[in-house]
Amino acid sequence: MFEPNKPRYLTRGVDNTIPLDVQLCMWNIIDRLADPRDYLQVFHLSVSGEVQVIRHTSEQPVVDKTYTMITFARPVTAKVYVIDSAEYCTMLLAEEY
Repeated sequence: MFEPNKPRYLTRGVDNTIPLDVQLCMWNIIDRLADPRDYLQVFHLSVSGEVQVIRHTSEQPVVDKTYTMITFARPVTAKVYVIDSAEYCTMLLAEEY
């Protein structure tokens, strides 16, 4: 799951809402996961002052980690799913699911 050479896509909602550096950070978090990886990775984005907070969760294996970063753009609040459908990976906002 989530092999680095697999095609990666994002929805228009992610492209319009989530800053590029935050998108890249989420892909990097997934890339650094140990195998096996769940087909569904969930990111809860929130703001703490001027800092972007990224809470990453998955069910199998259980992952619940929180990261903070200073983003070049304005921090955002959103829930983002990243799904591996075997042929490609897609990053989408929860409301686009």
